[in-house]
Amino acid sequence: MSEAYDAVDVIRIKRDGGAVPEAELRWMIDAYTRGYVADAQMAAFAMAVLLNGMGRDEIRVMTDAMIASGERMSFAGLGKPTVDKHSTGGVGDKITLPLAPLVASFGVAVPQLSGRGLGHTGGTLDKLESIPGWTAALDNDELFAQLADVGAVICAAGSGLAPADKKLYALRDVTGTVEAIPLIASSIMSKKIAEGTGSLVLDVKFGSGAFMRDVDRARELARTMVELGTDSGVATTALLTDMNVPLGLAIGNANEVRESVEVLAGGGPSDVVELTVALAREMLALAGQPDADVEAALRDGRAMDSWREMIRAQDGDPDAPLPQARETHTVTASSSGIVTRMDALPFGVAAWRLGAGRARAQDPVVHAAGIDLHVKPGDRVEAGQPVFTLLAQDASRFERALAALEGSWDVGQDAPAPRSLVLERITA
Repeated sequence: MSEAYDAVDVIRIKRDGGAVPEAELRWMIDAYTRGYVADAQMAAFAMAVLLNGMGRDEIRVMTDAMIASGERMSFAGLGKPTVDKHSTGGVGDKITLPLAPLVASFGVAVPQLSGRGLGHTGGTLDKLESIPGWTAALDNDELFAQLADVGAVICAAGSGLAPADKKLYALRDVTGTVEAIPLIASSIMSKKIAEGTGSLVLDVKFGSGAFMRDVDRARELARTMVELGTDSGVATTALLTDMNVPLGLAIGNANEVRESVEVLAGGGPSDVVELTVALAREMLALAGQPDADVEAALRDGRAMDSWREMIRAQDGDPDAPLPQARETHTVTASSSGIVTRMDALPFGVAAWRLGAGRARAQDPVVHAAGIDLHVKPGDRVEAGQPVFTLLAQDASRFERALAALEGSWDVGQDAPAPRSLVLERITA
């Protein structure tokens, strides 16, 4: 069969700063997914996008072509509104765990198709797999049944959703084109739109521990994704949130589950509670409940009941003890004063070196490994007081973790300026 277009012509249009016409762009994505367009050609196209950008219409067409490469799910038969949340990831970001059951406790369906961690950002599925028996793999029938019954599902995305994205994502990783905002936005949104959710809230992070360190680039990404969702008929809003400091006091897998359960029990660190509540309000407003009393559901046990149902539905035991680290190493303050700084990225790297993360997709994670923080910036410490504890199954991992943390935190006399966790809200 002869092909309608030529990849070299499409590459040249983007190389020279032009807008690729819709038919050619749809063909390019389809032909790459089929294997007709070679990796080298798609790599050249991705680099041209990185250097020259894409217009709003081009990004919409590319995202739609990526959705069309696989199945598109629909929750129309559920009889209740669906709303999902996507975070661009960070250090200690366990918000999905308390958030999904909290929102579901208001009668809203939350289809949270999640991923695994790579590098310094943890994966939601890795965290939940520290619960004995819990399984991430559900087929579509099981997913629908759980949404109808429990309301909340956190599971692995099926391979049928946006296969073009899977192929392009792997290519971007090895060609220095990961940072291209049109490619990031179309990658995230193709999967979320194909998943079939009625509305979507984005948690777009900036700062030391975020994928986008620069706040202006994070804002541009958030705006691009909100536009994409809106143009595709999915009600979408975004919160721009600070990831310069680790979120909460737990960084890892099992310890982040413990902290999430504390939040669901009406406690937990104030920053985790603040962001969970802010995102829940956004999600429930899009689902038609702008006045929902989110804090009440955390206080009165409704959210916890929803969590326990969700874990049991996926064969997990919500009462089983979580893995505990065999080895610990506590770092103490050398002087008295106020914690002035705690850079998120080094703490994420250190947790990864302790075994909480993976260097390659096929690597296992150590569920008990991670870091427990005892203080955060703004807290007062006395000399000799614990600042954080490293957790590992093997004490030989401590040296490299401590090396990553060298110079990443300070104790001084002046309190740091107060920071706002949620910087702004972005709508269409």
